[in-house]
Amino acid sequence: MTAAWVAALGATLLMQTMASFMTQSLPVIGPALTADFGLAPEAIGNLSALNAFGTVFFLAFGSPVLARLGPVRMLQAGAATAALGLLAVWIGTIPALVAAALLLGLGYGPTPPAGSRILAATAPAGHRTLIFSVKQAGAPAGGMLAGLVTAPIAHLFGWQVALAVCAACACLSAWSIQPLRRTLDAEREPTRPVHPRALFAPSTLIAPYRALGLSPGLPLLTLLAVSFSLVQGCLFAFTVTWLVEVHGLSLIAAGNAFAALQAAGVFARIFLGWLADRTGRPSLNLAMQGFVAAASVLLLANLPVGTGAGVIVAAAALAGFFAVSWNGIYLAEVARLVPRNQVSEATSGSTVFTFLGYVFGPALFALAVPASGGWALPMDAIAIQLALVAALATPRVLRGGRPG
Repeated sequence: MTAAWVAALGATLLMQTMASFMTQSLPVIGPALTADFGLAPEAIGNLSALNAFGTVFFLAFGSPVLARLGPVRMLQAGAATAALGLLAVWIGTIPALVAAALLLGLGYGPTPPAGSRILAATAPAGHRTLIFSVKQAGAPAGGMLAGLVTAPIAHLFGWQVALAVCAACACLSAWSIQPLRRTLDAEREPTRPVHPRALFAPSTLIAPYRALGLSPGLPLLTLLAVSFSLVQGCLFAFTVTWLVEVHGLSLIAAGNAFAALQAAGVFARIFLGWLADRTGRPSLNLAMQGFVAAASVLLLANLPVGTGAGVIVAAAALAGFFAVSWNGIYLAEVARLVPRNQVSEATSGSTVFTFLGYVFGPALFALAVPASGGWALPMDAIAIQLALVAALATPRVLRGGRPG
């Protein structure tokens, strides 16, 4: 049994890392990409919003496909779809760039529900939050790879080569987990209908709303996750471009700061997941984390122009530690609040709303930069909204021990 959950964790961690590596590579090369396409620097936020919309689309309509193919096959299909999206950027037109962002999002879409389904079936209950957090550490790990690998390759050889390397890594990873399919896809439903009428049926459309009713704790937990996702989505989308445009850093230096933000998130997801298991109050931990995350983002956002690179890297790491390390605790709580046979449905439903934060956060941020005349006010706003939502959630969590 131990070997089973270790193998399951290894596979889900690998695919989470690769999914994030691909999606985060686009904003990492944002300054070069938007320049080549003749777009404003903040337009990278619109691409990130399209990316998140692709994920929302899968989460809203992809549950029947996941049930039919099984989580391992769905992770493989997602990696192939995202790799195709990266290669589509090579076409060099705006429509191709839009299609690429959507394909990246669709490819990322299976990662949360498929990973949760695999781990909910294999992870020991006493360490579930830690194990989910280790898996979710793959998200900032992939972002760290994007900062340390994609940015230098793009600088030396061009963004086309950088994206091709990402796509190749994803395809190799998808191939490597094939031996686990027989075991981890054993509960799939091979007769589940996946024709358009089944995918877009009214029952499918209302499934995310119905999923929030599976536990009284899910709605407020989801609201807190949406608030965190607004912050994380904007940090992931704009950090590199903001450092290049406002602080005058090179693409490689900004990529290093982005990698520091992500690396801190890797460690924090594991440490904070372990801490949540030890305290036995994961939802309260998450609410408290919201306050500290808001403060760390405010600190990063208000660094004066001319601040040394070392201080910028340290502030980025602090923001990464608290603001991008919430996902594993959140997904483990979703899995804890519902019966095992409803984990995939609850995860997909709750995550649909969470990913709306990734859609609207970067899109509104991109509009706010020219409207406010700078980057500081939009960054302050995303931090303040997280503090307000944490303040709303904390009393209810303290009263009931759960976010509902």
